[in-house]
Amino acid sequence: MTNSPPRTAGPGRTARPGMTLAAVAVVQFMVSLDLSVVNVGLPEIATGLGFSPLGLTWVIHAYALAFGGLLLLGGKAADRYGRKRVLTAGLALFGVASLLGGFAQDPGQLVAARAAQGVGAAALAPAALAQLTSTFPSGRERIRAFGVWSATNAAGGAFGVLIGGLLTEYAGWRWVMFVNVPMAAAALALTWRGIAGGAGSARGGRTDVLGGVLATAGMTLLVFGVVRTDRYAWTSPVTLTTLAAAVVLLAAFLYVERTTTREPLVRLGLFANRNVAGANAFNLLVGAAMASAFYFVSLYLQRVLGTGPARTGAMFLPFALGMVAGSVLAVKLGYRVAPRTLLVAGGLVTATGLAWFGLISADGSFTADVLGPSLVTSIGFGLCLAPVVSTATAGVAPHEAGTASGLLNSSRQIGASLGLAALGTAADDRTGGSMTPAALSDGYALGLSLGAALLTAAAVTALVVLRRTSPPGRAVQAKTPDPVAVAD
Repeated sequence: MTNSPPRTAGPGRTARPGMTLAAVAVVQFMVSLDLSVVNVGLPEIATGLGFSPLGLTWVIHAYALAFGGLLLLGGKAADRYGRKRVLTAGLALFGVASLLGGFAQDPGQLVAARAAQGVGAAALAPAALAQLTSTFPSGRERIRAFGVWSATNAAGGAFGVLIGGLLTEYAGWRWVMFVNVPMAAAALALTWRGIAGGAGSARGGRTDVLGGVLATAGMTLLVFGVVRTDRYAWTSPVTLTTLAAAVVLLAAFLYVERTTTREPLVRLGLFANRNVAGANAFNLLVGAAMASAFYFVSLYLQRVLGTGPARTGAMFLPFALGMVAGSVLAVKLGYRVAPRTLLVAGGLVTATGLAWFGLISADGSFTADVLGPSLVTSIGFGLCLAPVVSTATAGVAPHEAGTASGLLNSSRQIGASLGLAALGTAADDRTGGSMTPAALSDGYALGLSLGAALLTAAAVTALVVLRRTSPPGRAVQAKTPDPVAVAD
C-alpha cells in the first residue's frame, strides 16, 4: 500500500485532515451558537442599551440580512480566491465584530456589529464547508467527518440557548457577544496551521459583477421583507412591494446567469443535479420547521410555564444531547444505509416529534410536555444533518464546491426566515392577540404542528427527488481489490 502525498498548508507546512476537521468543527459550532445565543439575552440588551421594542428586532435582523444576502457571494469568493484566504478573513471579521459588539454603548453600535458578524459568517460558513468537502471527498472518512460537523452544528445551536441563558443571568448580556472571540481565535489558529493554502480553484474569467449585485440585493430584500412581517402583515402594501421587488431582482439574476459571457456567480446547471436540487429543497423545509420549533418551545417554557432564562437554557440540554446522539447514529448507519434513506427516516422521526410537541397545553410541565418530544425531535434532526450536506456537495466539481456550500447555507437561512415569519404569523392569528397562557399555548401548538407538516413534506421531497444510490459501504467494497489477486 502506498501513502498518499502530503498536502501543503503553506510554506513549509503540511496540511493535516484532522486539524482541518477541528477547524471546521469550531467554525460551525461558533456560527450555530451565535444564531441562538443572542436571542435569550434580548430583554437584557434592550434594558442595557435602551432599545425600543421595534429597534430591538434589528439585533436579529441585521445579522440575518447580511448573512442571508451575502452567502452566495461568499461561496463564490471561496472558489475564486481560495478557501483558506476567505475563511481566515471571515473569521477575523467575525471575531472583531463580536468584540466590538460586546463593547457597544448604544443601539446603533450593536446593530452595526451584528451586521458585520453576518458579513463574516457569510464568508466563513461556505468556505469552511467547501474545505471539508474537498478534504474528505469520499468513503468512510467522509462519513465520519460530516458526522463530526453535524454534531458540532447541532450542539452549537442547542447549547447556544443554554449558554445564552447562563451568560445573561450570571455574567451580563455583553458576554453573549464576547463568547465568540476565543472561538474565532482558536479557529484562526487551526485554520492557519492545518488547512491547505493556495490560490482559488475556480477557472479564470471576468467576474460576474452584475450577477453578484442582483443576487445579493434580491436575497437581502427577500429576507428583509420576510423578517418585517412581525410589523407589516403579509398582505400589506409594504410587504408585497418588498417581496415583489425581491422576486424581480432574483429573476433578473437568473436571466443574467443564463446569458452572461463572464464567469457566472452560480452555474445554473448545478440545479440540474437532482441531488443538489433535492438536498437544498429538503434543507429549506427543515430550516423553516426547526427555526420555528426553537422559537415556539423557548416561548412556551418562558411565557406559559414561567421558566427563567437560565432554566430555559438548561431545559434545552436534552435537545442538544439528542441532536448529538442522532448525529452519531447517522455516522453508524451512514456506511450501511443510503443518504436518501437517512433523510427520509430522519425527516419522518423529526416530524413525529414536532407533532407530539403540538399537544402542549397551558397546564403542562417540562417532564410531560417537553422532554419526550424534545428527544424524538432532536434525534431525528441529528440524523438529517450530515446526509443533507454530503448529498448536496457529492459529485460537485472542486471549482464549484464553495458555490454549492453557499447554496446550501442560503437555503437553510431563507427557510429559517420564511418559516419563522409564516409560522409565527399563524401562531399569532390563533392567539387572537390574547396573552393568556391558554391562548399562547394554543398558538405555539399550531406553529409546532405546522412544522411537523413541513418536515413531512421534506421527507417526501427526499424520497421523490433524490437519486437512489447504494449504501456507501457497498460502493467502497465494490472498489476494494481482492487481496489474493493483488498478492498474485
